[in-house]
Parts: sequence; C-alpha cells; structure tokens
Amino acid sequence: MPESVLPAPRPTHALTSRPWVRAASARLLLCSLAAALCGLTACKEKKAEAKRAATAAVIPVEVLPVERRDLVESLNLVGSIAATESAQVRAEIAGIVRDIAVEEGQVVKKGQLLVKIDDSEIVAQTEEAESAYQLAVLNAQRSANLAKTSSVTQADRDRAEAEARGAKARLSLQQTRLQKTDIRAPFDGVVGARAVSPGDYVTNQSIITNVDDLSRLKIEFEVPERFFRKIHPGTLFTVKSNDGAKVAGEVYFVSSAISRETRSSTVKGYLTKPPAELRPGMFANVELVLEVHKNVLVASEGSILMTPGGAQVVAVRDKGPDHLASIVRVELGIRSKGLVEITPVGGTLKEHEVIVASGAGAIQLFQDAKLDPRPLRKELRVE
Repeated sequence: MPESVLPAPRPTHALTSRPWVRAASARLLLCSLAAALCGLTACKEKKAEAKRAATAAVIPVEVLPVERRDLVESLNLVGSIAATESAQVRAEIAGIVRDIAVEEGQVVKKGQLLVKIDDSEIVAQTEEAESAYQLAVLNAQRSANLAKTSSVTQADRDRAEAEARGAKARLSLQQTRLQKTDIRAPFDGVVGARAVSPGDYVTNQSIITNVDDLSRLKIEFEVPERFFRKIHPGTLFTVKSNDGAKVAGEVYFVSSAISRETRSSTVKGYLTKPPAELRPGMFANVELVLEVHKNVLVASEGSILMTPGGAQVVAVRDKGPDHLASIVRVELGIRSKGLVEITPVGGTLKEHEVIVASGAGAIQLFQDAKLDPRPLRKELRVE
C-alpha cells in the first residue's frame, strides 16, 4: 500500500505576518498601557486626597511649656557604711588577762585603760634592771673620779661608762614591756564585743576587742568606669536612711586605678551628721551628683522625637485661629528623673513655649500640621 503523506507544518512567521494578527496585538498592548496609566493616576489622586485629609485633620496632643531650671545628673549606687576609724585591739605581750576595765559598748577616750595583762614577772625584771643600772652609774662615777688622779686607765673608764649606758637601755626596755601590759584605747570611740575574759592567756595574735570611732561615718562604693572622669574629691552625694531621710556627704577619696574584674573604681566619702540608725557594716543607697547644669532649657523625655537626622521636639505655634506644629531640631544634654536638657539647633525655642509633651514618637506629626493642644495629664508630669 502506498504510504500516507502528512501535510508539512506551516511556519510561525506566516501567522504573525498576517495584518489582522498584528492589529490585534497592537490593540491589546494599547489597552494594557491605558489601564496602567489609569491605575497610576487613581493612586496619585488617592495619595493626594489622603494628604489633603491629613492636612485638614486636627490632631489632639498633650502639651507642656518648656522651662528653665537647674538640672542635676545623678547616679544611684549601693555602698557600705563604715566607721571613721576602726581598730582590732590586740596584746603586744603574751600573758594572762588579769582585769578588764571597760564594758562592751562603753564610750572610751584615747589612752583609757581597756585590759590589764598580768605584769608580776615583768615588774621583777624591771626592778632588777633598775638596780643594775644604779650600780653601773655608781661605777661610772667612781671611774670618773679616779681618772682625775690617773688611778684608772682610760679604757677602764670607757668600759664603766658603756656598762652604765647598757644598763640604762635594759631598764628602758623593761619599762616599755611593763607599759605594754596596759592595753589602752587607740582613739576616742566605742568598745565592741570582747573576745576574752579574765584568766585567758593572750598573745600578740589574740583579738581582745574592737574600738570604733562613730563621731562620723564614711561610706564606700564602686563607680563604673564610664563615670570615672566625673568623680573627684569634693563631689557631693546623698545617702537615704531607713526612715527615708536623706543624709548629705562628700567624696574624699577616688581610687587611681580601675578594677579589671569589675571595671569600676573604689570611691569613699564622709557623711555629714548621720542619724543614729546608720551603723557600720550596713548597706545604703547612694545618689551621687555627677554634674549640675544651671538655668538650662528642659523638657520631658516623652517630648523628644528621635529621627535619623537627630533629636527633635514639636513646638505648638499659633497662626491665626489655628495651632500648627513646628519641628525644632535640638541637641540633648544631661538627663535626670524624666527630664532632659535641650538646646535648639537651627531654630528657636524660648522659655514657656509650648511643645508636645507626650508620645511625640507615636503620633504622625509633620511641619504645619494642625493641632488641638491640651494640658498634659497630672499623672504624667515630672515635677
């Protein structure tokens, strides 16, 4: 049978070369472009309408006037209270405690007798040394008299005088040891708990009691290294007592080194007229004054609008019957208890001028936006 012959496929360019196909494609393209232009025009119109609506809308805001005041930058820390002076009283000579002359908690004066160590043996040694000294002095005097008549040699005279000086030194040593049997207060203060009783044997390693000078107190605390340059002797601080009262103080020592472990510096200060409830060893809250800027413009932290171009505040300025927003760029200074120091940059901002005081970053505000200013709520104000 003869093989069937299939018709050859038509070339595609033959279809597209027909006039009616090209016309249909052109019409389709024109329709697509027209639809796109209509959509773009409608979008622009919607944006313009939204902008006009936003411009026409009145935005309610809470406002507060800018004020001038002294602003204090402070740092809150925890410190440990200590006595001005505190000493562990120890015996310098080993012996048996014969008498305790003070009571625990008693106020004592410098040099007052605290404890008496048995001195019977040292008294006898002192008397022996005194007798030897007197004999050596007599021998030295005899040698001096005999030397006038050349009855003794110069060497014998020198030997007698040296023995007299040696006997005097031994006597002085025994008298010093005898004085050390009286353990006395090193300074005015209060006697702490005693660790010995009459009859106990003590050595130079034995702690008998403590004496604390409570005439004034000091406090020690650690300041982070980033605040180190702002601390110096004379820096003021306050300490809050248990009843809420604030006690003033002044720094007298700042460590010259930063601890590698804590990255902080040790600072010490004296308290002025501390109340009776503050005792050595207690922890206390310290408010350290770092800087004081006097008579500067301040605003609440909630009024600051942070943008990529820097900090801004929104001032409320009147234009006829309308209250319009005016964006003012500012530089920020120190902060303290919800307030921040501001300095206008490239604009003006005067004292008592009203600014948006709350939620400036959460409200869509722009230049010349219409505002409905209302006083800031009392619970949000920073006094």
